[in-house]
Amino acid sequence: MQSAKIDRYLRVAVGLLTVIFVYVIYAAIHQRIVVAGDTAPEFTITADNGRSVSIPNFGGKLLVLNFWASWCPPCVQETPSLSQFTQQYANKGVVVLAISVDKDEKAYRAFLQRFRPAFLTARDFKIHEDYGTFMYPETYFIDAQGKVVRKIADGADWNDPQLLRFVDSQL
Repeated sequence: MQSAKIDRYLRVAVGLLTVIFVYVIYAAIHQRIVVAGDTAPEFTITADNGRSVSIPNFGGKLLVLNFWASWCPPCVQETPSLSQFTQQYANKGVVVLAISVDKDEKAYRAFLQRFRPAFLTARDFKIHEDYGTFMYPETYFIDAQGKVVRKIADGADWNDPQLLRFVDSQL
């Protein structure tokens, strides 16, 4: 009698685990991952300086959308060159928006205090999901029509001549 009851519980548990497993697989397969050529998912966010940035209305400029975190070594490494890039292209029709996924606000603020980035910064926990971004840093170049024209799924040297030629070709 006891054995039949345990057997029944085990069958229910295995059934539940199977349903959960199938759901996780289904959700993973249907996860949207934005790539070059896609229309960028729309969002509106207020940067730390109070400026509102939205897709597709960001002033007809090339938007460089960078997802990062303070605990990410490649993010830390690319920050100085991204600031130099921002200063170099600020008057050429490029807007750089770096959205942190940091849960820890103190770590986020300490990062900003340490690096004093020249680009727009904001913190958000949802927008990166809309882009299918879960590894950092990841950067999207979005044209004035809201199309993703390039994606960099890694840290970048923002002074790299090839990268600068690409940006120049978009302006």
